[in-house]
Formats: sequence, C-alpha cells, structure tokens
Amino acid sequence: MQLLEFISVDRELKSYLNKTSSLAPVKTSSTTITNEDLPKLFVVQLEIEHLRGKLNLQKLWFYIQPTLTTMSILNQITSTIFKANAKGGKVLSLLHEQINNMSGEAKCKELCLFLIKAASVPYMQTLEKWVYKGVIYDPYQEFFVEDNELIQKEELPMDYSADYWEKRYSMRPERIPVFLSEHDQTILRTGKYFNVIRQCGKTVQWGKQEPLVYQHRDQKFISAIDRAYSEAARTLLEVLIQENDLMGRLRSVKNYFLLAQGDFVVQFMNLCEPELSKNMYDIVTHRLSSLLEVALRMSTADSDPYKDDLKPELLPYGLQYQMFRILTIQTNEEKEYCAQADKTVSGMEAFVFNYDVKWPVSLVINRKAIACYQMLFRHLFYCKHVERLLCRVWISNKIAKTFTHEAAMTYRQAFSLRQRMLDCIQHLEYYMMVEVIEPNWLMFLNKMSKVSNVDEVLRVHQDLQDSYLKECMLMDHELLECITGVCSVCIEFCKFMQRMSRYFIDAELRSMIGSCQDDIFEPEAECSGNSSADGVNFIDRIMTLDKQFTEVLIRLLNRICDLGCDNSNEKLLNVVCR
Repeated sequence: MQLLEFISVDRELKSYLNKTSSLAPVKTSSTTITNEDLPKLFVVQLEIEHLRGKLNLQKLWFYIQPTLTTMSILNQITSTIFKANAKGGKVLSLLHEQINNMSGEAKCKELCLFLIKAASVPYMQTLEKWVYKGVIYDPYQEFFVEDNELIQKEELPMDYSADYWEKRYSMRPERIPVFLSEHDQTILRTGKYFNVIRQCGKTVQWGKQEPLVYQHRDQKFISAIDRAYSEAARTLLEVLIQENDLMGRLRSVKNYFLLAQGDFVVQFMNLCEPELSKNMYDIVTHRLSSLLEVALRMSTADSDPYKDDLKPELLPYGLQYQMFRILTIQTNEEKEYCAQADKTVSGMEAFVFNYDVKWPVSLVINRKAIACYQMLFRHLFYCKHVERLLCRVWISNKIAKTFTHEAAMTYRQAFSLRQRMLDCIQHLEYYMMVEVIEPNWLMFLNKMSKVSNVDEVLRVHQDLQDSYLKECMLMDHELLECITGVCSVCIEFCKFMQRMSRYFIDAELRSMIGSCQDDIFEPEAECSGNSSADGVNFIDRIMTLDKQFTEVLIRLLNRICDLGCDNSNEKLLNVVCR
C-alpha cells in the first residue's frame, strides 16, 4: 500500500509535467526541473543498491520515504499551479508563498527555493528589459505590465499623446509576484520613463546594469530597480523641463488661454470683434487666423517663441452646454440644453484658441489639458466681451451730460443699471483672474520646483486645472447657469441701449437748441425716450431688465453663499463681499 501511494503520486505528477511542453516559460521552468533531475537521482540510488545485491522491499521503502515526501510537495505545488491556471507572476507568487509557509523542513524549503530560482529566470529577464530599456518582450503574456499599442498613433496623434500615459501601459494585478507587489508602481513608471526617453532619441548613460536575480531574503534586485527608477525619473524630467522648455510652454498657454497677456487680448478683440459678431457659420476661419497673427505681432506677445503654435477654432456649441455634458447632469432642463445646442451660436460664443504641442511636451499639455484651458478661456473671454459692451454703452451715455435736468432724469435708472452690471462683471473678472488664477499659478510654480518625476508633474498640473475649474465657478452647473444668466441680461441691456442711441442724439440736439424753442418741440415726447423704435416703452423696458438682472444676481449670490458654506470655500465668498 505504501508503494502504491508512491506510484499514485508519481503518475499524477507526471501527468501534470507532460502538459508543460507547450506552456509559457515560467510554468515550464518550474516543472521541467522536477521532471528531469528528481527521477534521475532516485533511479541512480536504487541502481547502486541493486548492483550491490542489497536492494529489497525494506530498503526500497527506505529510499522511497524521503523521495515520496519531496514528490508529494512537488505534486501539491504543481496541482495548485494547474488548478489555478496560473502563469507568469502568479506561479512565482505560489512558489514564494510555499516557501514562507514551510517551517522546519529544510530540504523541502531548499527544493522550493531551487524551483523558484529556476522559474523566475525568464520572468526576471523580461523585468530587466523593462526597467533598463523600457521594452516589453512578453510573447506568452506572463509579465504584469501590458503594452496596449492598439491605440492608433498614426491616425490620432493628439489623442495618442493624451492617452499615452494612462492607457499605453497597464498592469495585470493577477500576474504581479508577491515579492514585487510593493514595488509595482515603481516598476511601471521606470519602464514608461525609459520608453519616453527612447522615443525622444535620448540614451541614458549610467554605470553597470546589475542583472536581476530572484533572492528570497536579501532582495538586492529591489535596490537595482530603485536605482534604475531614479535615473529614469531624473533623465525624463530633464528632457521635459530643460530640453523642451515645459515651463515656457505652460506660461505661453497661461498668457493666451487665461488672458494674462493683457495688451494682446485688447488688440485681438479690437481686430476680431466685428468678425466674431457674425453668425458662427458666416465667419471665415482664414480671416480669423490672419487677424490673430496681426494681433500677436502688434503686442508684446511678439516676443513669445511659441506664438505660432496658437490657432483659432470655432466650436458648434456654447460653454454652458459643454460643461453640462462634461458634468453629465440629469435635470429636467437637460432636454432644453440639448435643444439649445442645436441652435446656431454666435462667433463670440463659439470662438476658442487651440494650441499645437509636440512630443514629449504633449504628455503634459495633452488634449484633455487643452480642452480644460479652452473652457476657462471661453468663460473669461465671454465675460471680457460683456464688459466691453457695457463700457461701450457707458461711452455712448456720456452724451447725457449735455441733457437738461428733466431729460437726464429719464435716463438715470438706465445709467444706474448699466453701472451695476459693469461692477458685477468686473468683480467677477477680478475674482477669477486676480484671486484664483494668479495665486494658484504661484502655488503651481512652487510645487513644480520640488517635483522629482513626471507623474508628480502630471498630478501637480492636474491639481492646478481642477482648482481653476472649481474656483472659477465652472464645476457647479447651477452657478454656471447663474453667471450665464447675468451675462445674457447684460447683453440684452446693451443691445437695447444701442437701439436707443439715436434718441440720445435727438435729446442732445434739443438741449443745444435751447428752451427758446420749447413751444415748437415736445420735450417729453421724443427727448425723454418714452418709446423706442419698436414701440416698447423705454422706462418700462429698463425696469424689466433691472428686475431680471436683480433676480439672477440674487440667485448667483445665494448659490455662492451655499457653496461657500458647504465646502468652506472662503475664496468664493469674496465675490459676495464685493
């Protein structure tokens, strides 16, 4: 019966071993040593005793006992590997855990160490190529880092750059050996860094590359991986920041998209406002490009080495609809926003800047980052447009200084409303540009001076954009709706006052003629502007606009107060204090 147990274990073990002929290297390595060395050693021992004429059942059992123990352990390990359908790192994890679970069995532990060292050779060779060169050679898909080169780089170069860092390489957790589980992120980043360095045509010059060999206790290969990571992180950061001027690129983006280049913004709006006032589909993009180039040459932006990468673009939907789609809100008004998206938008609402970025800077300033800056630009640009319209109304209203006291009193409410609107828009702009953009930018510069790898650069830059979107009131759909409502009422007011401007001229003429002609003219008929060209009473219309503006402004302030209290956002409450 004891010999039958041995035979049963031997047959079961061989049945597993016979299945390894077409399997992956790690699994094959872990079982081939069992199939070759152990039977040979056992047969040699029995043959020696047989030649001496001393082999009998008792001695046969004596020699079988230690071998049976070893074969039982091997059978258990092999059975576990095949039942778990393990491959690659999972096989190494099972062997590593088997060693840790053994106590007192020195020979069995030594056998398992022998097995895992043999099985780890092909895996560690793949790991070595990855952490030293950023190359994956994994035909049997055993390694825990997977290269998703299915992304079509040739077809979508910008999207490829945007998705490269997040999607090009991914980890398969089930194939991470337990002895590497605490270092998986370091290994992933090291290979990614070297891969980017290689694509940039750079080579890393460093000392002797230590071969990575599995060790159970003194894991020297971990130190080698850490050294490779430090070298890769330092080199790639140098390539991005020093050789490709990442910070100069980011400053250029800030100047244009966040309206930090003041004189350029004024020049551009002066030149392009007539064109952008048209229907979006009536605008000639080439003309916009030419005007943009003129504005760049006429301003201090002419000294920017990256000014030629700035391009004009028209989007067929408004900012409010774009943000609502991003926030994926579910409201009763969602259908209304979709319906509005189908309407033709004006050039001012559709206009954005685009920015050409080359590899490897496109890892940081990628398509997603550009889209974020575009949303901020549309928000700031439209507020600036509203401010310019209100200032234009203010200039045209200066003619009221020549009015008689009675005529001027008629326009007092309109002038008061105009000033309230102008103060509101200017306070919003001041808050966003002075209290949000500049402080966050300075914090960003401080953090960037301390980064040690590209992942930290990406995280710091993402934090900057998240802060911009949140504190510029774009991430709350109710708040954005209120700001859009304020701007809409202001524009409606400006259009009405422009239509009424000819009545201001009539009023000026009457005041110049003087009171001697009062018996000829009716001062309260036309001079006071009681009716507009379309028959709407001037004073009533101003009162309606005043009511609409007050209502939407109160909603805006209430929403700001609610968000400031809920999120302890003291900075947002500064808008209310103004």
